[in-house]
Amino acid sequence: MSKILKTALFSLLLIISLGACSEGVAIEKPDSDTTELSNGDGYYPVTITNYDYAGNEIELTFEQAPQRVLALYQTPMEIMAALGLGDHVLTCYGLDNALKPEWQEDFQKMNYDASVFLPNLETVLGLAPDFIFSWGSNFSDKKLKDIHFWAERGVNTYMNANTRSGGHDDILEEEYQDILNIGKIFNVNEKAEKLVQEMKDEIEYILEATAELPKQDVMLIEFYEGAIVNYGAEDLGGDMILSLGGNLVNSEHGNISKEDILDVNPDVLFICYLPLWEFDDEIEAKQTTLNNILLDPALASLDAVKNNRVHTIMLGDMYTSGPRTLDGIKIFAEGIYPGLSD
Repeated sequence: MSKILKTALFSLLLIISLGACSEGVAIEKPDSDTTELSNGDGYYPVTITNYDYAGNEIELTFEQAPQRVLALYQTPMEIMAALGLGDHVLTCYGLDNALKPEWQEDFQKMNYDASVFLPNLETVLGLAPDFIFSWGSNFSDKKLKDIHFWAERGVNTYMNANTRSGGHDDILEEEYQDILNIGKIFNVNEKAEKLVQEMKDEIEYILEATAELPKQDVMLIEFYEGAIVNYGAEDLGGDMILSLGGNLVNSEHGNISKEDILDVNPDVLFICYLPLWEFDDEIEAKQTTLNNILLDPALASLDAVKNNRVHTIMLGDMYTSGPRTLDGIKIFAEGIYPGLSD
C-alpha cells in the first residue's frame, strides 16, 4: 500500500471514529461553563513567557481564558485534551497518530479537520481564532506568520518551547513548562501540576529503584531517508535517557554509520519509529523498525542484538511529547532497566 493511500485512509478513519471534519469554516464555540475557568473570581489577567519565531522571549498577557483556540499538530491537541480543554478548541489540524483513549472525549469536541495537514493563512484568518497553539515552525512568514502579526490583530499565540528556533536544547523541563503554561492560561493549574508531577515522580522512582544497578550504555537512533540519525544530549529523547541515569554513549546529534554503532556497542539500543501513517498498524511500525537492526548481518555482533535489548519508541513519545512524556519516560526506563516494572 502506498504512503499516500495510507495517509488518506488514516485521515478517513480519524474522521469516522473521532468526530468528523470541520471543512475549514468558522465554528461557533459556546462559552465554557466550567467553574474553574470563571473570569469573575479575580484570577485574570495572567502573564506567561513564550517565544517569537526567532526564539526570542515574549511576554503574553491573557485577560480571560481563550474560547476559540486553533490547535495545530499533535502536541497542542493532546495538551488541550489531557487538561480537559476540548470545549475551548475551535478546530484543529495535523494529526500523526490517533489520540490515546483517555483523551478521546475531549478530542471529539475539537472539530478535527482532516482535509489538510496545515491550513493556509487565509483559512486561519477566516476562522477568527482568539488563540493559536502550534509548533514553532508554523509561525514562519511562509506559513501562518509570527506572533507579532497576530498580536496586531488581538490574537495571542503559543509555541511548544522545544520547537522554537535559536539552537536551544530540547529538554524535559520545557515539556513540563508548556503544560504548566497552558494550565495557567486556562486556569486549570491543578490539572497541569498533577500531570507534570506524575512525570517527575516517575523519574524519581526509577532513579531510586535503580541506584545500585550498573550504569547502562544507551544509544538512540532513527532510520530516516536512507540515513541513520543519532539523538544526542541536546535532543529530548537524549535528555530523557540521561535523566533516567543512562549513559548516552554518543552525545552528539547527527548522521552516523553502522560502523559508528558497532564502535560504541551500546548495552541498549533504542530506535525511533515515525508516525503511524507510515504503516498499516503499530505492530508493523515497530517490527519494520526493529528489522533495520535485527535483520542486518553487519550488526549481528552488537551486544544489544545478542542480548535482545533493541527497543522501539514512537517519535511522539520523545519529541515535543507534551502529555506523552510520561509514556516516553516509561518506555526508556523499561528498556534500560529490564524487569523494573514487574
